[in-house]
Amino acid sequence: MSDTAPHFDRIWLNAQLATLAGAAGGLGEVKAAAIACANGRIAFVGPMATLPDGWEAGETIDCEGRWITPGLIDCHTHLIFGGNRAAEFEMRLRGVGYEDIARAGGGIVSTVKATRQASEDDLVRAALPRLDHLIAEGATTIEVKSGYGLDTQNERKMLRAARRLGDERPVSIITTFLGAHALPPEATDHDSYIDELCCETLPTIAGEGLADAVDAFCEGIAFSPEQVERFFTAAKIAGLPVKLHADQLSNLHGAKLAADFRALSADHVEYTDQTGAAAMAKAGTVAVLLPGAFYTLREKQQPPIEAFRRHGTRIAIATDCNPGTSPLTSLLLTMNMAATLFRLTVDECLAGVTREAAHALGRSGEIGTLECGKWCDLAIWDIEHPAELVYRLGFNPLHTRIWRGK
Repeated sequence: MSDTAPHFDRIWLNAQLATLAGAAGGLGEVKAAAIACANGRIAFVGPMATLPDGWEAGETIDCEGRWITPGLIDCHTHLIFGGNRAAEFEMRLRGVGYEDIARAGGGIVSTVKATRQASEDDLVRAALPRLDHLIAEGATTIEVKSGYGLDTQNERKMLRAARRLGDERPVSIITTFLGAHALPPEATDHDSYIDELCCETLPTIAGEGLADAVDAFCEGIAFSPEQVERFFTAAKIAGLPVKLHADQLSNLHGAKLAADFRALSADHVEYTDQTGAAAMAKAGTVAVLLPGAFYTLREKQQPPIEAFRRHGTRIAIATDCNPGTSPLTSLLLTMNMAATLFRLTVDECLAGVTREAAHALGRSGEIGTLECGKWCDLAIWDIEHPAELVYRLGFNPLHTRIWRGK
């Protein structure tokens, strides 16, 4: 081998690639392809015929024609929580609405009680089976929000538990401080609680490096746009990017607010209007669709998909895994739901859990596509065509999952 010939740690040959790369969009398909890694990052990707002369690898794997996509990314989860809300599921089946359950002390507040009672070890132990299910379907990066502690001590506990998931499993965990999720039961009013978040909880969490971003729930049953604006201003001062639960149950112009703060994403967005869609596109704020919550709550108002397409708003999709409104731990099923309920195309669904999900986390330079220099996070599938990943129900065709080259 010449001094200039590359040495790879590992190379996969005879593969079909859906790189999700390229300005033209689409899946970026490459047939008769190879992909190689060195030091955990992609060192070669392309047709086997273009491999450099004299290459060597510590390990060579024959993919036998299997498809390789980027590792899947779940960009919106509430994976850490105590208890469950199966009883509320039964209530909804009897016709009780989400807002009625919340106002009666159920919903988020009931999970807050169970989460506060749980130890950090309890929260990690309870979350691991949910995490394992996502990993088993090819997920390599997962965002985890707090928001069920709603005081400084318990929000810190949740975020520490989320960070520990990345120590327990070979997966990238990105944490989000969702302090403005709901009004805690001991709080007297929303404005005072926002003051506490801005002056005490957020500076503490930012100072300890526990969060990668800040999130809030902008809704009639949660926080007003003015209150969210105060919280986001404090987040910017703390040097943390923001995300927003926006326009889920009504149009409070949350998408526009998110765009005004150049938020990484606005999530749910069922009631977002044309102005919000255009503002998101201009700001680079990703629309994260959460069909699991739409399905579980039996909602009727669909996200404005055509407006997002028309304005060029990026579209990601995620499980929204949580104990009440989306007890979902399958990105494969999430893709099928997004296609069936929201009429997303196969290309949009696959991009939504890879390339666009990476943008929604502010990590597009590191993950989400198969390109040289990015982390070698791969999902290798026993399929004949990528559409199978969206089309099948209750079927997992994952052959191998690779995280950072291993």
